[in-house]
Amino acid sequence: MTPDDSPAEPRVPRPDEVREAIGFVPLLAAYFRRAHSDMPEELTGIFQSHRLTARHGAVLPQLVVDAGLSVGELAERMGLSLSTTSELVGDLSRAGLVERREDPANRRRTLVSLAESQRGVVEGFVAVRAAPLIRVLADLSPRDRAGFVAGLTAWAHEVRHWQSPGPAD
Repeated sequence: MTPDDSPAEPRVPRPDEVREAIGFVPLLAAYFRRAHSDMPEELTGIFQSHRLTARHGAVLPQLVVDAGLSVGELAERMGLSLSTTSELVGDLSRAGLVERREDPANRRRTLVSLAESQRGVVEGFVAVRAAPLIRVLADLSPRDRAGFVAGLTAWAHEVRHWQSPGPAD
């Protein structure tokens, strides 16, 4: 889509679009539905008792690889508003999965990190769930990896802003 294009009306995909991409979406959907069954019991209990969702879970990998991110940094990485990210972090903090502390270099900033008591279980879960994607990325050439990441990023952006037209009449 070019900048001056308006969103296209829904259409039936072409055969090449089904073969090259759309046909794989149900396989990916099954992977995402399996997240709860892959989750360790301890983490499942926390998610259920605190009514945490996949959006909350999406914060955790960011904190596995970077301890001490500000809420603003998290929001930017995840493509979410500051208020949404702050709400997610607050929920995760109440659940005991993350800790917030004052940034010693800038007292106006709050840094977020995984709670040490939950680090092992969260890291283990993230490692299990990330394994298939990490294997795929490792097998791609740098050029193919860049293309894959660009496509995945574009799709995530499109889905985040997509509004379903609702059921057909």
